[in-house]
This record gives sequence, structure tokens and C-alpha cells, in this order.
Amino acid sequence: MITLQKQDLYDILYGCTILGTGGGGSLEAGLKLIDEALAAGKTFCLVDFSEVPDDAWIATPYMCGSVSPSTPELDAQYADLPVMKDPDSYLAYKALEEYFGQEFYGVTSTELGGGNTAIALYVGAWLGKYILDADPAGRSVPELQHSTFFLHDLPIYPLACANQFGDVAILPRVVNDLRAEALVRAMAVASKNRIGVVDHPAQAKTLRDSIIKGAISRAWKIGKTFRETKQAGGAVAARIAEVGGGFVLFQGRVSSHHYDTVDGFTIGEVVISGEGSYAGSEYKIYFKNEHMISWRDGEVDVTIPDLIIVFNEDSCEPNLNPYFNEGMKVSVIGLPAPAEWRTPRGLEVFGPAYLHADVEYVPIEKKYGSA
Repeated sequence: MITLQKQDLYDILYGCTILGTGGGGSLEAGLKLIDEALAAGKTFCLVDFSEVPDDAWIATPYMCGSVSPSTPELDAQYADLPVMKDPDSYLAYKALEEYFGQEFYGVTSTELGGGNTAIALYVGAWLGKYILDADPAGRSVPELQHSTFFLHDLPIYPLACANQFGDVAILPRVVNDLRAEALVRAMAVASKNRIGVVDHPAQAKTLRDSIIKGAISRAWKIGKTFRETKQAGGAVAARIAEVGGGFVLFQGRVSSHHYDTVDGFTIGEVVISGEGSYAGSEYKIYFKNEHMISWRDGEVDVTIPDLIIVFNEDSCEPNLNPYFNEGMKVSVIGLPAPAEWRTPRGLEVFGPAYLHADVEYVPIEKKYGSA
């Protein structure tokens, strides 16, 4: 067990934001949750899965919804409703424990993202639970079925949902993860495009072979590398690519971008005009909360499940969707996906087929050579 200190937690969340490929929730909001819990004297205890008893109950708290900013029209629509002090996912976790009639041992994040991993950390610390060094995605993903739990046919239910207005729902059973996605997404749309969820309640012996172990430690390493390289004035994108076993894909300035909020997702694209050794080329990225597929000069370059990450070189920060500005100087890097997503089942669930694209998945290292 490791007791995480503030710098550790910040490094983890920065690493998760990088591995979040533009999604995964607000890093700023995530850091605020960490600060709030630390100010209240809460302790963040990270445990390796090998330390967890087989009969320990674990659940997964997170936020579901769009990553788009709110609008005055949306604010006005919900202006008459109360807003709860406690985070949505905290309320959902407590509701699921009440439904089971017992306290759980710990939490695992649902994906690696500055917002969603922070929620798992916060809920774990606030309720005195252990935080598992594991994750069922190894990156950020747009839908509930995009998890290694789904790849191993683990039931997502019972699951709890709660929104910022205090509405709480328990779904004792759903047909499958795809149906859970539809139901939860609909509740998010009716809840100002965000809702807290806690799902996959199960004992450690059930989850042990169905999760990516060491995922939080990987994010921690990436985040620490980011901080140290930035402090030293080094080339952050190149260093992250090196440490992550990936590649710098493109560098230039944003020439155009647009997005919309559709059915609870932030969907859009950004176009980058090359500079330096990339001058004369153009790079385009399509995102559905997270970066899904990219093209260089009209030819497919990288697709999910591999990670497409954008750095804002002006601020030297990982960039979140949909926050692009024309003229923004950026670097694009690509990292290989966790092995679980590269299996035939993984590619069926979260490969080019998910995008309905007639494109063959080519592992990034096969396209770009050995890192």
C-alpha cells in the first residue's frame, strides 16, 4: 500500500489527462476535488491488486456525459433546481452501498482521465476506501461498454446513478452494457449533460483477471515525466512519446476546428497546418469526447484503440476537447493501446469498427517503426 501525497496525486491526474486523449473530464475540476479532500484531512491509499482480499467488494465511480462547456441557455434550463454539495458519483456510491446493505472495500477508476480518475480517487479517500492500482480501459473511452469488464462479460449491474440536483436511481438489472449506455446517457442528457455513475460492483476475485493492473502507476509515471520535463524546459511531447513507447505524429498550428453536443457526446474535429519538418502537410483529428481517428494529408494515420494525444505547446499542457483556438501551436503524439484492446474482441468493441469506418487497424508501432 502507498499513501499518496499531493504531488503524487497531481502527477497521476496529469498523466491520466495525457492518456485521456482529449477526454476523461476536466483536469481543473479533478485537481479541485483532490485539494478539497486533502484540506479535509482525507488519506489516499493506493493498493496493488495482489494486496486485495478475494472477497473484497469493489465498485467503479465516474461521470458520464458530454465534455462540452455549458451555455447560458443550458444554465437557464436548470436554474430552478437545487445543486447538491457532494459530487454526483459520491452520492451514487453511497446509494449503491445502501442497496447492497454493506460497505465496500474500495474503488477503481472507470478510465484514465483528469476528471474521472479524480472522482474515483476522491470517493475512495472521502469514504475511507482503498484505491486500486488498476483500470478497465487504460485510457479514456466514450461509452460504458468500452471496458475490459465488458470484454470479459462481467455484468455492469446493479448500478447507481445520481445527478448534481439530487436525483438518484438504482438499476438492479440491465440487458447488457450497450443498454446501460443508452439508459445512463439518456439520464445524463436530462441532467445538464452529466451524471454520476457507480457500476460493476463485484468481489476482487471476479475482477482480478478482467482489469488492467498497474494502470494508475503508468499514469503516475507519465505525469511525473511530464512535470519534470516541463520544469527542465525540455521537449515535453517528444519525452512523453519516448517514455510511453510511442511517437510524435505531427506539429503545427490549429487552422480550423468545430464541435457540437450530440446525444450527450462532444463530437467534432480539429485541423492542424504543419510547421517545421511538417510544413506543407495537414493533420485532421475526429473526436467523440476522445480522439478517435486521424488523417495526414487525407490518408488515415492512427485509429482507436491507439491513443492520439494533443499538447498545447503555447501553454505546455495536454489539451482537452473541445478547447482549441485557431493559431494554437500543438504537437500530436500517438501511444500504443493496452494489449487488451488489440485482441480480436477488443478491436470489435473499440477499434475502427466502432466508428463504422472501412479501415483496417494498424498498430502504431507497425506504421511508425520501433519506438
